[in-house]
Formats: sequence, C-alpha cells, structure tokens
Amino acid sequence: MKNVFETCSLGTLTLKNRIIRSATHEGMAHPDGTPTDDLLKMYRSLSAGGAGAIITGYVGVRQNGKTLANMRMFDRDEYIDVYRSINGQLKQYHTPMILQIAHGGSRSISRITGLEVVSASPRRKNEYGDSVKEASDTEIRAIIDAFVAAIVRAKAAGFDGVELHAAHGYLLSEFISPVFNRRRDRWGGSTENRMRIIVEIFSEARSRVGSFPILIKISAHDEHKQGPAEAVAIARMLQAASCDAIEVSCGCGDFMYAVRMPKLPIDAVLGLMPRYQHMPSYQRLFFRLIAPFLIKVSKPLSNYNVEAAEVIKQSVDIPVIVVGGIRDLSSIRTIISEKGVDFVSLSRPFIIEPDIVNRFQKGQESSRCINCGYCLIGVVANPVRCYYGRVPEKIRRK
Repeated sequence: MKNVFETCSLGTLTLKNRIIRSATHEGMAHPDGTPTDDLLKMYRSLSAGGAGAIITGYVGVRQNGKTLANMRMFDRDEYIDVYRSINGQLKQYHTPMILQIAHGGSRSISRITGLEVVSASPRRKNEYGDSVKEASDTEIRAIIDAFVAAIVRAKAAGFDGVELHAAHGYLLSEFISPVFNRRRDRWGGSTENRMRIIVEIFSEARSRVGSFPILIKISAHDEHKQGPAEAVAIARMLQAASCDAIEVSCGCGDFMYAVRMPKLPIDAVLGLMPRYQHMPSYQRLFFRLIAPFLIKVSKPLSNYNVEAAEVIKQSVDIPVIVVGGIRDLSSIRTIISEKGVDFVSLSRPFIIEPDIVNRFQKGQESSRCINCGYCLIGVVANPVRCYYGRVPEKIRRK
C-alpha cells in the first residue's frame, strides 16, 4: 500500500513524498517574458516547505500563445541561462522542478501579442473580443516544433522534466475537445486525429531528449458534458506515446468549472482585474446584479477530479496525479492508499501555506485555504498571493 510521505518515483524522478505543487501562474514576469527575482524566492519557499515536486506556472512556447502580460515565455534560447541559474540554486533542496509549457490558443490576447489568435477551429470572437483563426497545417507544424524546442530548452536549462498543458481551454485541450475542434482533416474528427498534435509532440521530443520526463495535464471532464470515457482512451494513447505521467484536472475554458469556489468572487473581479477596476459605478452595480445569473458556481467544491483519476488509473500503468479541491490530509491518504492514484497536486493551499507539506507531516490536518479564488483572479495583474477573501484597500483604490 502506498504511503503519502514515502520516497517514490515518477518516471526517472525521485520524490520525497506524493504531494506535488500543481502549476500555478505566478505573475512574476518582466515585459520580455523573463522571470522577476521573486520567482526564485517563491520556489525556494516551496522547496524548503516540503513539496515532493514543483510544477511551475505555465510558460509560453510561442508569442501568439501568450495569454497575460505577466506570463513568462520560453520561446527563445536566450531564456536558458536565467533558468539554469535558478535551477542550480534550487538543487540543494532535492525537489524536482518540472516546467509547464503551454500555448494559449483561443485564450491568447491579440492586444498583448500583436498577432492573430489561432486555435483548432475558427471562432467569431474569444472572451477578449478577438476573432479566432483556424490554424493551418503549416501553423500546426510550427506549434509542434515550438513545443519540442521548449522541451529541449528545458532540459538544457536544468529542469527535471516538463508538463504539457492540455487542459482548461488552452490550445492543446482545444484540439482534444470535440466541442472546440470541428475540423474534418487529419487534425480533427476521431479521437486519434484530435490527439495527433500531442502524439507528434511526444514522438519528436523523444527523438531529441530521450528519457527526459514529459508529463501532461488533461481535463478528464468539462462543462460541455465531455466525460471520463474518452479520457480513458486518451490516457491509453498517452501511455503508448511514452508519456511519463498524467495529471487529471477538468474544464475547457469555464473558470468556475475548473477552479471551484463556494460563491462567485465578484469583489475580486471588480477590485483586482484591470478591465473592471475603473468601470463606472452604475456598470459595477449592474455587473453585481447580473453576474450570478450568467456565471454558474460548480459543485462539488472538494476532490472533484478524484473519481475520474481513479478510473484513468485503472486503465494505465503510468503514474496518475490528481488535482482539484484537495485540502485535507485525510483525503490525501484516501486518494493514495484506497483510490490507487499515485500523486495529488495542490495549487491554492501552496499559495497560503508554501510549507503545507511540512505542516501536514507535523500534524496539521487541513489547509487554511478558504477557496475564495481571489488569488487566481488577482494574478492577472499582480504577483500571486493569498487575499483570504478580501481585496486590500490600496489595490481597490487604484
């Protein structure tokens, strides 16, 4: 029987326990996409705090896939040295550093990139008002090459592995989704065709980096009623493609489905998101009144991907990681020892308590996180932090 705090393996990696810090956008990037000094401080705190491994916040593999102004980029060799330095300073903690790599797809923002927004299929407008163009065969090949090049760079920069972001409505998940991928060529239609872009990334990356660990994050179910049945078929394809581990999440673009909160964080949206901060008072009032009718709060609030992860684990031999509303040690023990899932990953608990794993080992039973979600809204324009359900006055008055 697996134990939460035992030394264990993930691919070729050795972890000191089975609790992983899941990828969390840190908002710590200069305008050119290089990390600020705060990033190293954060990773030091997480490493010293007992995390079994750290999956970094996403970095962009291509300029037209940038989703936020403070998103880090990894699309040029010039980024290698700064990350080699960061990783070198973290080696003393023996905590594997896994770089999450992504392309924003239809969630990219043209006014930030200055480029066209591309996705698996066209769309009249994305949530930012940009028209979305269907990626051509040539563009798809360039995207595959960009992911492979980022994996090669990650190895050169001293990362211990990479994770492809194929969840939450970003480009790779849009290709997987039959809702967003309506193509009738070799990149759409059947599950095999919709998975082709990912399978080719794995194939070409393996020829360049060998056994270097490559993980993937997928949405096993979403707000469009796509469920675990196809996720099992996808997981088997990933195993056949030489994937080292699958992190199971959910959602294909609906923020409140992928990240569960007990109530709509209206104060955070109005107080922390630049596009709403300077809205006239009558518009703010209207937003408060109408938002609850337009945006649904999803339930359950805790452990909402465990069932899907358990089903997937029964179908593959590679490690399975589950994320989503996991907050207490009792649940973690049940997931690991009874559900058969290999690892759990946490996001928001590590924001409020970077040393949450050490705290668990010392007897603390549950995270202090209240699931308000303010941290994940504030990070649009600020470095990630815990707000504990309250917008600071100095930010509110900007």
